[in-house]
Amino acid sequence: MKRIVFLTLSCTLIIAGLLGAVSCGTSYQTTTPTTTPTQTQGNAVSIQNMAFSPATITVSVGTTVTWTNNDTTAHTVISDTGAFSSGTLGSGGAFSRNFSTAGTFPYHCSIHPEMKGTVIVQ
Repeated sequence: MKRIVFLTLSCTLIIAGLLGAVSCGTSYQTTTPTTTPTQTQGNAVSIQNMAFSPATITVSVGTTVTWTNNDTTAHTVISDTGAFSSGTLGSGGAFSRNFSTAGTFPYHCSIHPEMKGTVIVQ
């Protein structure tokens, strides 16, 4: 008899809880968060694994490109024509340059000459 009373009471509480949730308009839907792209995604170059990534980047006139050293060793960003020079960038260091004229700007790391990249400005 105690078992029947317990089951009846339990069912009553469950049903009351469900009805309360429905009548209160409680919703159990989940939403998927969205992310807004940052402005630096299209003009950022990562220095990692002894390479510039991307090796070639195309930007519009007036864009500032930022290089960030994500390697554990120092690097530089040096224009092949002398148009810009970052100096030595330690791990976590960054260098930015605004490209105000159209053209193709090849560059390299003076510490690791095999590391090469190009900025194309349109």
